[in-house]
Amino acid sequence: MALDEHNEEQDNRPQEKDEAPAPLTGEEQGRWQPPDPAMQKISVAVSRIKEELRKLIIGQEEMLDLLIAALFSGGHVLLEGVPGIAKTLTAKLLAQSMDVGFSRIQFTPDLMPSDVVGTTIYNMKNSEFTFSSGPVFSNFVLIDEINRAPAKTQAALFEVMEEYQVTVDGTTYQMESPFFVIATQNPIEQEGTYKLPEAQLDRFLAKINLEYPALEEEKLILRRFQSDFGMAKREVVKPVFEAKEITECQALVQQVKIREELLDYIAQIVHETRNNANLFLGASPRASLAVMKMSKAVAAMDGRDYVTPDDIQYVAYPVLNHRVILTPEREMEGYSSREVIRQIVQKIEVPR
Repeated sequence: MALDEHNEEQDNRPQEKDEAPAPLTGEEQGRWQPPDPAMQKISVAVSRIKEELRKLIIGQEEMLDLLIAALFSGGHVLLEGVPGIAKTLTAKLLAQSMDVGFSRIQFTPDLMPSDVVGTTIYNMKNSEFTFSSGPVFSNFVLIDEINRAPAKTQAALFEVMEEYQVTVDGTTYQMESPFFVIATQNPIEQEGTYKLPEAQLDRFLAKINLEYPALEEEKLILRRFQSDFGMAKREVVKPVFEAKEITECQALVQQVKIREELLDYIAQIVHETRNNANLFLGASPRASLAVMKMSKAVAAMDGRDYVTPDDIQYVAYPVLNHRVILTPEREMEGYSSREVIRQIVQKIEVPR
């Protein structure tokens, strides 16, 4: 079912004017702007998806918002957190809430590139080689514990994550749309793991660092699963979104307006990471594009067809934190990339 069919009823409702959003241009100072009907479709779509996920996922609101924003931006996400905080479960439920193909790849030290992308097989019946596609050929691909595979296997993901295609034995195979990679990793355990190459990290649109749930959230988790040891309730999450609708949302996100001053603001933030004394490595131009894409998605999810400085500041850390490297001195002093990125954002004047 298309977005228009899902949201016809919502679009016909009169819009309430409880609170005016920030004006888009100087000419509109003090004048209220009604929510954009096209972007309201995305807001309703997000509500439908999150309503399904909340049947099992408690808390982690920022993670859900950033996951959906990355999906609507056409990028990939790296989830980092200690075991047991629902990284894998959330990825599986997100795919379950949508009528799309899903595959899971468990990365291990002995995993080969052909185990991921596929290989050519000799067919004795017709005496020809045929391509047998690997698990990466799907709409949603969950890569569990991505840092457990060696560099050779990691390199197999470079092309598919950036160009949405796989080349095997000189033949190129295109991915179906949408194509969304969610990878997980544990930041604590080091034994049997490999550091992800910077070139691969740069291919993730955002890296989401997950924290432990709050006390009240953990109480709710216990109450929800006190009679469901096998987590049979996962079956209650039903598909409410189709591949066509994801493509429609991605097209709408591209239509979100962003002022020239805000483009300059993004460029200044990213440029400052390359000239900061606390950072050994700054962010690439791909990071600037990622901030722009994610800020547009966040604006659309809020029902707006324009980006505000708040949108840019909201996505700055998840987009930049895995693309910068602290200097050894700052690491020894206990600095974090979050602190440095926050200082950079606070230092640069916000456009009016």
